[in-house]
Amino acid sequence: MEASCENISYESTGYFSKMMTDYVMGDEKLKPFYKHAVSVDGIKASIEARKQFNTPRELLVRELRNQYKDFSLSQSQEQHLQSLLSENTFTICTAHQPNIFTGPLFFIYKILHTIRLADDLNTAIPGCKFVPVYYMGSEDADLDELGHINLNGEKLKWETKQTGAVGRMKVDRALIKLIESIAGQLGVTAYGEELVRLFKNAYKEGELIQQATLTLVNELFKDFGLIVLIPDNAELKRQFIPIVKKELVQQFSHKVVGETADLLSEHYKVQASGREINLFYLTETKRERIERDGVGYKVEGLGLFWTQEEILQELNSRPERFSANVILRGIFQESILPNIAFIGGGGEIAYWLELKRVFEACNVPYPALIIRNSFLLVEAVHKKFAHTLGFKITDLFQSTEKLLNSVVVRDSSLQLSLDQEKEQLQGFYKHLSEVAEKIDPTLSQHAAALQTKALEKVEGLEKKMLRAEKRKFEAQQRQISKLREQLFPANSLQERQENFSLFYGKYGKQLLQKMYDVSSALKQEFGIVELTNK
Repeated sequence: MEASCENISYESTGYFSKMMTDYVMGDEKLKPFYKHAVSVDGIKASIEARKQFNTPRELLVRELRNQYKDFSLSQSQEQHLQSLLSENTFTICTAHQPNIFTGPLFFIYKILHTIRLADDLNTAIPGCKFVPVYYMGSEDADLDELGHINLNGEKLKWETKQTGAVGRMKVDRALIKLIESIAGQLGVTAYGEELVRLFKNAYKEGELIQQATLTLVNELFKDFGLIVLIPDNAELKRQFIPIVKKELVQQFSHKVVGETADLLSEHYKVQASGREINLFYLTETKRERIERDGVGYKVEGLGLFWTQEEILQELNSRPERFSANVILRGIFQESILPNIAFIGGGGEIAYWLELKRVFEACNVPYPALIIRNSFLLVEAVHKKFAHTLGFKITDLFQSTEKLLNSVVVRDSSLQLSLDQEKEQLQGFYKHLSEVAEKIDPTLSQHAAALQTKALEKVEGLEKKMLRAEKRKFEAQQRQISKLREQLFPANSLQERQENFSLFYGKYGKQLLQKMYDVSSALKQEFGIVELTNK
């Protein structure tokens, strides 16, 4: 297998928000909302800030070893766990929920980006050690988002009646049946049986989803040295008690985030600014909001009520039952990891840009923020198909309609452009305006209005001519639509829709190595990856 990568700007794809493209370009408007530049110097500054914070390294390593007690660690994982006890070791972190079977392709990309950046920094900054960490957002309760995958255009959904945090749900017969559906599609591929075995080994009936995800991700990335952290852990959450208490008593985060969101909204569409209390109460089957209720607190979905004294007692005795939402989740992450860089998608980074002052209020270091790698995987059949239609792969980021228009204009034997006629029309009305102005200066405005109407009529005719001619190109339209649906399913980026299974089935574990090879560390661009099976 071979893989070559062509990089283009995020902006040129047309699939990323203005906030994200401005962040990548270092726009001045966003600089007040983050702390460290995306550069080696920015990473070094983040390291210096992290050194001032007392990270609970011994606790972290102890809980990680307990988490991995039933696993055989790779040599690099063992080295990483040992090194985390050192004050000169830092983590590069990405976070994601435990989507079944890893969910969309970008889950794979963000982990490989994390590994690649850690490896590159180990070379670029001697004297320090960098460990890649996948922080599992296992307390997310959005099963609609996490409980399905798209495989070759088909949506495979986990039909379960379980509720609460997805990570605490258990593998059941319905999920096992999905593996059989996947096996049916992958059976004809070279490495399909291998991947199905990985799925079956991870997703065993009765296993917690967070444990199954750990097993699968570890098998895929252990040789790269990746460390997975499941933060749904009583001892780790005990470290977070002071900040949870601050939120319960002062409701500090909502006000701070709201003020930041107001400033950001002057230029961008911003994410929600959270709630009065940005915490959930977590049980084995429920994850419900904690709310103020007069002088006390309530969890309406569970019928629970506490006075302030009682809820603080509950926090001290059962810290594992308190779950941060998106506003405070990053604070928890950065409190327990010696982290200096966070890798996330555009939506994640948009949230983090609202949180700098929340970190400051908690005296927790704010990491460097790096947009995760994005890729479009293109196989030989796609490239050949595009070439037959007269397109480069980069052309296909345009809509089907625009692509068809270009084909019609290029291949039609008839005149479809009225640019020359419009130029002549403008010359006519310029002359008309000059004649009228000599009689009465105000008449030139009337002539200009006539020109605008006339040009609108001609442009309307031009569009009708193009539409009429396009009817002769129905075959090309079907071909373009088919190709774009293969590469941009649901008119979205491939990485946001398709699961990695079909690609793994064709290329095996070497796919991960090749994607690591084309991953960039600090250079933030979109990659078009051509895959060939040699």
